[in-house]
Amino acid sequence: MGRIAVYSREGCHLCEVLIGELRPLVEGRLEIEIRDIDSRPEWHEKHWSDIPVVEYEGVVICKHFLDRDAITGILRG
Repeated sequence: MGRIAVYSREGCHLCEVLIGELRPLVEGRLEIEIRDIDSRPEWHEKHWSDIPVVEYEGVVICKHFLDRDAITGILRG
């Protein structure tokens, strides 16, 4: 099973919304790894103004809001 990363932070409403929309789309097909940008300086520096950020295989798929078409494309693979 592949993995998709979501850069987030505690208390981020947009992050909670995006993760809530992403879970049912990828359930059973991709694992979701939530990466708290406050846990690593390099994540914080890179993403502090853009969260949430969805990344797959090192490529940013979307920022701020879920791009359902991009996720569907990944799932079709």
